[in-house]
Amino acid sequence: MGNAVLNEAVILQGPALPGDLSIPPRAVGLVLFSHGSGSSRLSTRNRWVAQQLQQHGLATLLFDLLTEEESRDRRLVFDIPLLAQRVVHAMRWVEQREELAGLRLGLFGASTGAAAALVAAAQKPQRVAAVVSRGGRPDLALAWLPHVQAPTLLIVGGRDEEVLELNHQALRLLKGPKRLEVVPGATHLFEEPGTLDSVAALASEWFEQHLVHGVG
Repeated sequence: MGNAVLNEAVILQGPALPGDLSIPPRAVGLVLFSHGSGSSRLSTRNRWVAQQLQQHGLATLLFDLLTEEESRDRRLVFDIPLLAQRVVHAMRWVEQREELAGLRLGLFGASTGAAAALVAAAQKPQRVAAVVSRGGRPDLALAWLPHVQAPTLLIVGGRDEEVLELNHQALRLLKGPKRLEVVPGATHLFEEPGTLDSVAALASEWFEQHLVHGVG
């Protein structure tokens, strides 16, 4: 039996945004994706990672953080408080879904979306059980980092030198369980052969540890 894939609007306190919810049989957790600037729920990299997580029994929700019109405004693309609010609203939408009841929640953020995920995790410490950042910009959420309680994994490409330094700085500010993993040879978008495989493996292990087994 394959995944139940639902393409529908994520109803927020504001706009309704398109989302793709995939629920594997006997799902053991849920990961909500927060994409980066210039991207959307259709991001090939995030969708591929989501497919790998689904093979580990994790439901996934990819949704657009902005409407089509909003996404054309560069100010909104980098409005971390607004993006974090959208993530929080999506978390509330998830809570209303009967088929997702009882599943522990993780957040997977990329680039600016990672900053939004970290802010949302800080705002909802009792709801978010784990965070994974891929090539994230946690420097855009500096004031919130000491308040993040969820176990946080920062994944950065070894050749993404500027972002790697920003993640080292962020790691020092995080107070909860945390780890920084460097993928050798990877640049910011993890386009090099095998590098996205490493991201998926690291994320799957982290979410299994903290969503499924509740270690943290």
